[in-house]
Amino acid sequence: MADDLLEFYGAECAPCTEMRPLVERLEKEEGVKVARIEVWHNAKNLELMKQYDKNYCGGVPFLFNRKTGKWVCGSTSYENLKKWALGR
Repeated sequence: MADDLLEFYGAECAPCTEMRPLVERLEKEEGVKVARIEVWHNAKNLELMKQYDKNYCGGVPFLFNRKTGKWVCGSTSYENLKKWALGR
């Protein structure tokens, strides 16, 4: 997987749905790509999330930056999302 920015989400997850416009804004404004990985209906994806989560969060939305090792648990502000994505 070449993508450094990962967004693990559940299809029916309300906080995940709330985060979607912020992630799309981040992609547009900062020119980054966030890989979306659905975990509630895909056991392989859930196992992948667990490898990155390491009990940091334990749920979705869970965002992980493979380059920096930083993560975001649950809903957050656009500014926090941007800091996470840009490694700040």
